[in-house]
Amino acid sequence: MELTLVQKIAVYALPVVFAITVHEAAHGYAARFFGDMTADRAGRISLNPLKHIDPIGTILLPALTLMIGGILFGWAKPVPVDFSRLRNPKRDMLWVAAAGPASNLLMALFWAFVINVSPHAPANYSEPMALMGQAGVMINVVLMVLNLLPLPPLDGGRIAVSLLPNHLAYKFAQIERYGFIILIVLLATGVLSSIMEPLIRAVINMIVFIF
Repeated sequence: MELTLVQKIAVYALPVVFAITVHEAAHGYAARFFGDMTADRAGRISLNPLKHIDPIGTILLPALTLMIGGILFGWAKPVPVDFSRLRNPKRDMLWVAAAGPASNLLMALFWAFVINVSPHAPANYSEPMALMGQAGVMINVVLMVLNLLPLPPLDGGRIAVSLLPNHLAYKFAQIERYGFIILIVLLATGVLSSIMEPLIRAVINMIVFIF
């Protein structure tokens, strides 16, 4: 079934908002658990989407990438984390960073469950549920894979900094100031798609196997 642009936005809107909101809130919950109250004090440990939405990264850019095709791309307002306030900054950084992608994996599994039960829903809801479930799986898998790329300031970059020996971690962390520029260049040249697509397929195949 070929969806119109309005139908695509209707199908993708809820999964996109929840994927980004829960991802950012998960970072905040993990940071608080490991001793940093920065996000808590800023009111960012919340499932209220308005706390996390960035007008460009959460609305405009995903809408544009949805229209032109390719990998859905976007971001939310990052939850503030002061890693120096964590009880064990270098070790706990890994868990705070991993919390976001882990939440996306759980949400992808939830949306896969929605697809599974959609045939049993009332006729008027069955197809919309299936379409929204497919969108939810794809969005969360893409967001998880993207954020696990070992490039600061992505979550994968912070995980790498946590795992590397101190002298290498310090040097690797310096890439962060150029990380966003590198990411945009990789996206514009198609390299990002080439890296991500096999990983996305592998994760989706795993989810299909589970269900």
